[in-house]
Amino acid sequence: MKANWGTILVGLIVTLVLVSMSAFIVDQRQTAIVFQMGEVVGEKTAPGLYFKLPLVQNVRFFDSRILTLDSAEPERFITAEKKNVLVDSFVKWRISDVKQYYISVGGDEVRAETRLTQTVNASMREEFGKRTIHEVVSGEREKIMEVLRQKANADASKIGVEVLDVRLKRVDFPAEISESVYRRMDAERKRVANELRATGNAESEKIRADADKQREVTLAEAYRDAQKMKGEGDAKSASIYASAFGRNTEFYSFYRSMDAYKQTFKNKSDVMVLDPSSAFFKYLKNSNKGGK
Repeated sequence: MKANWGTILVGLIVTLVLVSMSAFIVDQRQTAIVFQMGEVVGEKTAPGLYFKLPLVQNVRFFDSRILTLDSAEPERFITAEKKNVLVDSFVKWRISDVKQYYISVGGDEVRAETRLTQTVNASMREEFGKRTIHEVVSGEREKIMEVLRQKANADASKIGVEVLDVRLKRVDFPAEISESVYRRMDAERKRVANELRATGNAESEKIRADADKQREVTLAEAYRDAQKMKGEGDAKSASIYASAFGRNTEFYSFYRSMDAYKQTFKNKSDVMVLDPSSAFFKYLKNSNKGGK
């Protein structure tokens, strides 16, 4: 009885070992290839539990997720204008045919990325060589990326890979050209600034000259109007004096003489030495006679 239990236990252990050696699980992020004596005998693309022949068959797993191939350093390309540009890009790809992928590159991700890099760079060199810098930077950037994706995908399908996207992260000039462009831009900005300053100074002088002209015109017109008004006032004053003088010449002479006496003898200290028979004392003499 004990021998039977021992045999059963050994059998269970052997069974468990054989089951563990024959069962394998494919994760949803993976695909698998089953090999028998080094040859591919099956591929598992759907997740789940599978079985293989123990000691005869073996399984190799591959990542089925979308992978990113990001260039370590920007690549240099030449545009249609014979200008050098540095392009920083990345590629999104995944394994579409795991069996073909294994046959083509031995399932080596590094070899697959090397193949993709060569294909994308060759396509970039061709597309950039047909376009100007403006078209590369902004004008046809979307179109270039789509063309690159199509060309890269067509070549990648040969190794069981699907290229989902090719993106140009940055397109820039090399350092030596960037410095030259910066100096040229700086000189252009200075030229525009100087031109604007010159235009501003010319306008300023024009406005100042116009203001000075208007000032001189205004002063001249004001002086002309003042002289005109003064002349009219003097003429009216002379007319009034003449009219008054014409009405009673004797009284007017008398009034003028009195005013002259008043202005002459304004202060007590004023002294005048005149001949008593002078015409200045005409009305004083007449006044004494009239008093008698």
